Amino acid sequence: MKMVKISIFLLLLITSNTIHAKLNVFACEPEWAALMKELTGAHGKVFSATTAFQDPHRIEARPSLIAKMRRADIVVCSGSELEVGWLPLLLRSSGNRKVQINQPGYIEASQLVERLGIPQTIDRSMGDVHAAGNPHVHLDPRRMLKIAEIIGQRLKKIDPDNATHYQSQTRDFLARLQEKIKHWQSLATPLKDTKAVVHHKDWKYLFDWLGIKEVATLEPKPGVPPSPGHLATLKRQMKTDPADFILRAAYQDDNASKWLEKQTGIKAIELPFTVGGSDKATDLFTLMDDTINRLLAALKK
Repeated sequence: MKMVKISIFLLLLITSNTIHAKLNVFACEPEWAALMKELTGAHGKVFSATTAFQDPHRIEARPSLIAKMRRADIVVCSGSELEVGWLPLLLRSSGNRKVQINQPGYIEASQLVERLGIPQTIDRSMGDVHAAGNPHVHLDPRRMLKIAEIIGQRLKKIDPDNATHYQSQTRDFLARLQEKIKHWQSLATPLKDTKAVVHHKDWKYLFDWLGIKEVATLEPKPGVPPSPGHLATLKRQMKTDPADFILRAAYQDDNASKWLEKQTGIKAIELPFTVGGSDKATDLFTLMDDTINRLLAALKK
């Protein structure tokens, strides 16, 4: 009788662990970790390989990341070569078949929507240019709608036992995001046709959505640090045709933007860029709230 009770206990324990097992999500960047938390809810255990204060182009493929990749059920990254310096090594070293390229557990979010900035030609002289287009699609919530919908469908395929849960989570997220898009577009009306100097071409999708014009970059070429000669050229340009603000991401050095601000009087501001990039940007909704509010505040000044 005692053995029977022990067997029943073990069976219940195994069943309980199976029912409550969470989907292991490996997100390359904080924005995708935030999205996956929205879509998986209580059924997801989400890990972000980077923070808002790291340049996602330049990450070390550490053993700890390989271990996380080995346990992942699904991997969500920006793609379009953003993680080309470290993600392929993690995938190969993990030996995890579920999350290899072309498997259901591997997702490049930028490949799910229309991309901007795809170069007609490319060579080394152009700097750090992404041949597959600009990967920073998360800054256009209209594109995030489509990405979330597709990933929601993928989750149901990977974990069919919890398909109803993922469908509910996705439907709720899409409804909330659609409402916020209306609010943001109304709030950001004064930003249309404003002009910005940017540190790096991080903002193409945000600008495309809000109608902001990129007029110059602090980097002489993508990925090449600002040089004194290039900054002097920008100073002359801003004297004759000034921008409305100078933008940098939370992970970028502020020396160049502050120098140009001092020389021209144009307000230099730091935007969170991704979730965690400021105290207020704690999820995808507050990320956009804080981004638009910072731009509007700079415009008023």
